[in-house]
Amino acid sequence: MRIAIVNDVRAASEALRRIVERLPGHELAWIAADGVEAIAQARRDRPDLILMDLLMPHLDGAEATRQIMATSPCAILVVTATVSGNISLVYDAMGHGALDAVDTPVLGPAGEVAGVGPLVEKIGLIAKLVAAPAAAARTRPGPAASGPARLLVVGASTGGPKALCELLLPLPTDWNTAVVIVQHVDVAFAPGLASWLADRTGRSVQVAEHGQRPRPGDVLLAGTNDHLVMMAGGTLEYRVEPQDVFFRPSVDVFFESVAAHGPKSGVAVVLTGMGRDGARGLAALRHKGWHTIAQDEATSVVWSMPKAAIEAGAACEVLPVARMPAAITARMV
Repeated sequence: MRIAIVNDVRAASEALRRIVERLPGHELAWIAADGVEAIAQARRDRPDLILMDLLMPHLDGAEATRQIMATSPCAILVVTATVSGNISLVYDAMGHGALDAVDTPVLGPAGEVAGVGPLVEKIGLIAKLVAAPAAAARTRPGPAASGPARLLVVGASTGGPKALCELLLPLPTDWNTAVVIVQHVDVAFAPGLASWLADRTGRSVQVAEHGQRPRPGDVLLAGTNDHLVMMAGGTLEYRVEPQDVFFRPSVDVFFESVAAHGPKSGVAVVLTGMGRDGARGLAALRHKGWHTIAQDEATSVVWSMPKAAIEAGAACEVLPVARMPAAITARMV
């Protein structure tokens, strides 16, 4: 991959440059000192991946991510001095399309670079995503059983946090429906994402617990790097299998388990995201009789996941996020 660096701290840029130039199969595209310069550079020369700092003069990394994804979309990894210390901006950037976040490695006095491992691991994962998104393997369906009376299931990836806010905010708070969300996010960020969504929607958003049964009014978020699945009887569990699925947690794996074990009808939504995860699972739910919705291209940060679902004939409707709450509640109340 061709990798660009956006950072206003000279030592941090140098540390990142050394890492990128030593990675087999990758090369440095360019370096920008702030968000404004990064937007201009991306328009002139779009890289495969941008390592984006957050706190910079002129324009912060979250806003730079938004503008780049609107004009020159590419994979963006937030690389900042302290992820935990800038968590709100991290989720803002992820809402605009950043894939993940990691602390910036540190350049030592002797020229050594410390803290390289987590960054290299995430670059490797993103390289697989950019090159060839893997399709999820099927779960083994078992005997169908009744889950919650009403269920809304949502799958999202790149740009998902912002879309989830827009989807959740107008939904009723007193309805007989449980909401379960699978968002592609590292396990380290799941609790923070749940809090971030709760702050912005005024709802109680919780990380789903192993063995939990969704209840009316719940908003549950998949919260580990294993797959969330619905079991016979309607309880939720985390499973390592299938191990060969690239996305963890996988929307396809969850949706297919709901088709096998969940209620006979409900609403399923595939939001903005990179790759094809969710298309097959959405088709399984539509075949079972669920109402299925895919996000339209105009309001998607990355349209790959909804597009794949539409092309597979899995979507009953294709809607902008703003029109989804009304379409959902019409079938739930």
